[in-house]
Amino acid sequence: MYRFLLSRRWLITLLIALLLIPTTIKLGFWQYHRHEARVARNDLIAQSLTARPVAFDSLSTAPGFTVPKGLTWRAVTATGQYDPEHEFVVRKRTDSGGDKIGYFVVTPLRLSDGKGTVLVNRGWVPSGDSAAAYPPVPAAPAGEVTLTGRLRADETSAGSGIRDRAGLPDRQFNLISTPQQAKETGAALLGGYLELTATTPAPADQPELLPEPNHSDIGPHMAYAIQWWLFTAMIPVGVLVLVRREAKDRAKAAAEAELPPVAVPA
Repeated sequence: MYRFLLSRRWLITLLIALLLIPTTIKLGFWQYHRHEARVARNDLIAQSLTARPVAFDSLSTAPGFTVPKGLTWRAVTATGQYDPEHEFVVRKRTDSGGDKIGYFVVTPLRLSDGKGTVLVNRGWVPSGDSAAAYPPVPAAPAGEVTLTGRLRADETSAGSGIRDRAGLPDRQFNLISTPQQAKETGAALLGGYLELTATTPAPADQPELLPEPNHSDIGPHMAYAIQWWLFTAMIPVGVLVLVRREAKDRAKAAAEAELPPVAVPA
């Protein structure tokens, strides 16, 4: 009854089914691992944001320091004076709502303890009338200030997907990069940068502060993993249904072929 399974058509069908099963299992685990990575990232961000702030230069201790993943988003403080002469803006960045394009304003802060200079992302400003001109930016506070913020790693094209290109207008860049700015200014910039959340004393005017990263959304990856695994279970079931249906159709056709001819009245 099931000799038809040895036909070319059915051998190809069974081969495809056998190849699909490990593929869909693997895709399910791929989504599951993405879910685990998202949960771990959210936990890291939550722990970093709620930890007691520490001095920026107690974590990033020297120029060229690479901020490890475990310290990203760590609450930090820094005390010193801004260096508005070497302030710059970062192009094509969105506001907190994610629907307006503008600039991040980055101003170096010379630390009072003399251990170096920290790049500070003071927040977002809208674009001006011309992309070739430096946008209107609230002035950095004068005198000594104490900042609270989040430790961030230097941006790279590989890590951010942002293409860095030359020939931009004066004091405009595509990335927040201490190696790039150290080369431009000659300053001893500590690795990484501070994403500002508060200033003491508070300024009368300042760029729009950046919101905390979302660390509650786990994304759809777990649901996708379950869907792939359900599809895996459906493959053999679907093949079995098709086999039984063809066997039934063949048996019916064979039975009809064996029926005696019916005489037709003249």
